[in-house]
Amino acid sequence: MDELDPLERASVYRWPIALALGAGLSVLLYLLQPILTPFVLGALIAYLGDPLVDRLERRGVQRSLGVALVFLLFTAIVVLGLIVALPLLLSQLDALVAKVPDIYRWLTQELVPWAQQRFDLPDRRLPQIDWSGQLADNWESVGKFTAQSLKQITGSGAGLLLWLANLALVPVVAFYLMRDWDILMRKSLDILPVAWQKKTSELVTESDEVVGAFLRGQFLVMCSLGVIYSVGLWMVGLQLAMLLGILAGLASIVPYLGFIVGIVASCIAAYAQFHDWTMLLWVAVVFGVGQAVESMVLTPVLVGDRIGLHPVAVIFALMAGGQIAGFVGVVLALPVAAVIMVFLRHAMHHYRSSDYYGSD
Repeated sequence: MDELDPLERASVYRWPIALALGAGLSVLLYLLQPILTPFVLGALIAYLGDPLVDRLERRGVQRSLGVALVFLLFTAIVVLGLIVALPLLLSQLDALVAKVPDIYRWLTQELVPWAQQRFDLPDRRLPQIDWSGQLADNWESVGKFTAQSLKQITGSGAGLLLWLANLALVPVVAFYLMRDWDILMRKSLDILPVAWQKKTSELVTESDEVVGAFLRGQFLVMCSLGVIYSVGLWMVGLQLAMLLGILAGLASIVPYLGFIVGIVASCIAAYAQFHDWTMLLWVAVVFGVGQAVESMVLTPVLVGDRIGLHPVAVIFALMAGGQIAGFVGVVLALPVAAVIMVFLRHAMHHYRSSDYYGSD
């Protein structure tokens, strides 16, 4: 080993050092998790906006001006969404709360007795709830608990200032990262040994394609499905169309989960509203059309086949990220899992092409 020149020695130790650096970075992120939220959100916004800024820069727009234009675009989308969607969503949440007694009554008086008779199950009744008395008292207790929690959170002037500072820090971090993204990537690559740079550049490029498919492609798929489901359920006449459509769109981050959650919840809401089994067929048509559009148009065009993560791996990554680092872990879970998949594919290729794998 001593006879190897520095470039060959760096190549030999590449994988062990990379694994050690990855482990050290993971520990550091875990220790710094309480202060990472504004930086993670800022980096996420910068990553999503960097391709748009690059396109504007190629058209002759100065980069700082391009970043400002992208910020204005993102802000306009968020504000427009809040103005248009938030009132409708809140009104449908009120409608959902009002329908809870009817849905529970249908479950206890129709669905459960039918299932018990159809499948010969033990005759056990669900508890009866006094919606005007018992539940009102419970809701009052929940309200008091929520009010006390909010008071504790906002009662401390230092805590409130810290929360506002973190919120204000997100666009600042996003602006500077978006402006200097390419410079930071180039300088980070220059830090590595020369023998690593070519392979690292290939890995970063492939990882960027995979993570981009998640963060950009899958986000657009989720939004598109939310719109398709919401509009379709609205045409059916469902009062909770927007709420259920958004729920199904968000759940579609895991393949087929949005379809399953959406159609089950929408069928329950449709029967509770119309008391007509034929309406369930129209709900099924809406989700069938949405699933067909996703599989034949949205996923091939917006995401493609670059991700390579099994649905079970997606669920595990989300749950593991939330368990390890809370909200920050959930945000980073899928990008990190996608990058790990890229490294594992290259590691397996390296292993299978080695003498150890081909030896008797």
